[in-house]
Amino acid sequence: MNQAIKNNVHTTTQPISRNKLLRVAGVGWMFDAMDVGILSFVIAALSVDWGLNSTEMGWIGSVNSIGMAVGALLFGVLADKVGRKKIFMWTLILFSVASGVSAFTTTLAAFLVLRFLIGMGLGGELPVASTLVSESVKAEERGRVVVLLESFWAGGWLLAAIISYFVIPADIWPIEGWRVALLLTALPAIYAVYIRIKLPDSPQFAVKEASKKRSVFQNIADVWSKEYAKSTFMMWVLWFAVVFSYYGMFLWLPSVMVGKGFDLISSFKYVLIMTLAQLPGYFTAAWFIERFGRKFVLVTYLIGTAASALVFGNAETVGVLLASGMLLSFFNLGAWGALYAYTPEQYPAVIRGTGTGMAAAVGRIGGIFGPLLVGSLLGKGYEYGTIFAIFCVAILIGVIAVIFLGKETKQTELR
Repeated sequence: MNQAIKNNVHTTTQPISRNKLLRVAGVGWMFDAMDVGILSFVIAALSVDWGLNSTEMGWIGSVNSIGMAVGALLFGVLADKVGRKKIFMWTLILFSVASGVSAFTTTLAAFLVLRFLIGMGLGGELPVASTLVSESVKAEERGRVVVLLESFWAGGWLLAAIISYFVIPADIWPIEGWRVALLLTALPAIYAVYIRIKLPDSPQFAVKEASKKRSVFQNIADVWSKEYAKSTFMMWVLWFAVVFSYYGMFLWLPSVMVGKGFDLISSFKYVLIMTLAQLPGYFTAAWFIERFGRKFVLVTYLIGTAASALVFGNAETVGVLLASGMLLSFFNLGAWGALYAYTPEQYPAVIRGTGTGMAAAVGRIGGIFGPLLVGSLLGKGYEYGTIFAIFCVAILIGVIAVIFLGKETKQTELR
């Protein structure tokens, strides 16, 4: 039966080359990253333009994560019902439109509503994209390809840093620079929608007609069935720890640099330099993941993230800040690549979108609390070293979950 299904995959669906799949999926992923990256710079700019306090700044990042939690759950479940490709399209359209409109807002309330919608699109896009790519490539290169897909995130962050450094502070625009930056993020995403139109759906979804007849509640229940409960618990702990720390740290990077005494333009420049380290983080993780396995990459890169965060939070000089910030980017984004490769491999095709989406949704809950925690603790006078130590502990909890509860899935055939 399994062999028949595999044969059917190659005869009933129009194949797409690995490189084209990476390009089509990765371009949208890159524009998503541009938005998240630019948001960290926009928050710093809005604190000046709109006179926001640290709590209000924290809410911008947290509302974005609330939308991502809702989107990951909703669109992850729908991906098992209507297909990966349709959700792949809907999420990017939602993200693009809301991002463009947000450039014209004049109140914090309206900006927060649009950030929620942007978060929904982004939250649904990422787990569905990794599921689609996982199901469309060979087992022996699946992990590497998904990590390379995630590497487009670094390209988006790099573009965000460049745009933010040259566009946001510039006084040549008829409107505020941060509005121009948001428009530059939204407009190219329309192109990503266009190139996805002819993308075939996942071959595994196409042959599993039974998945379309299953109820949403049945899929959710099966994620927590005896067979998958251990993996689900492990993934939820891991996702919460990673996303809580990532959004708590990275959305505040430019603001942290300002808080350590650097002006806004210098802060943007330093974050741009730190961002460059994301690419080698992804590429080394992609190389290691098919040689040493998912668990090795996750544990190693997360421990590196925790150590770098501890040093960064206590750094005082430019040299230490840049070195620890670059290591933080290197290890954290490499771990993200492994996380997206590892998650879809925990479940069979009929519940893969649901399981991946639910894990991502739990993670996004962590993304709600991370930025809020930073804003709240800063408002109460806590030092950055203390705040980053909290994120260090959270990451180590995720490491423990992987070591004791995780199973190795390197080069296993997906069901």
